[in-house]
Amino acid sequence: MPGFTKRAIRNSFIKLLNERPVNQITIRDIVEDCGINRNSFYYHYQDMPSMIEEIVLEEVNVIIQEKPTIDSLEECLDVAISFALENRRAAMHLYNSSNRDVFEQYLWRVCEYAVSTYISTAFAEEPVPEEDLGILIRMYKWECFGAVVDWMRAGMKEDIQAIFHRICQLKRGMLEEVIRRSASGEV
Repeated sequence: MPGFTKRAIRNSFIKLLNERPVNQITIRDIVEDCGINRNSFYYHYQDMPSMIEEIVLEEVNVIIQEKPTIDSLEECLDVAISFALENRRAAMHLYNSSNRDVFEQYLWRVCEYAVSTYISTAFAEEPVPEEDLGILIRMYKWECFGAVVDWMRAGMKEDIQAIFHRICQLKRGMLEEVIRRSASGEV
């Protein structure tokens, strides 16, 4: 039964977060929405911030489980913004709250996972030094993270997927050229 209660708390919080900002959600709102008592909430979570952090970490783990491989840079961004697209208002409320750092940690971890998975898979057979692979992972992680944060800062109004996919089209071949140069020792 504890798993059911914890899921109910999580679902109620996300539902409420899609309706209003974090600072307007109380533990009372959550327990009333999911039909439990306050003690049940405190059995599972110390407080609201610990609940938010755990829910965000769970979302990261779900994404990692669901995406064991990533085939393109475009897919890296799609993975990074999946929760935000499915829960636009909740993502904006979390981004604009005092819990922004938790959201940014989530986003950073997802971007890191997505890019690392893509680079490791796409260039597994290439004779590229580990140091160069690490630099590429960092660069594309920054790009992915920055694109999402900029999109959120601007209110999530643009079609970020279309823009990012177009950027990837314009840059097509650049990553392969960097890999070729690194492998051949040109740089």
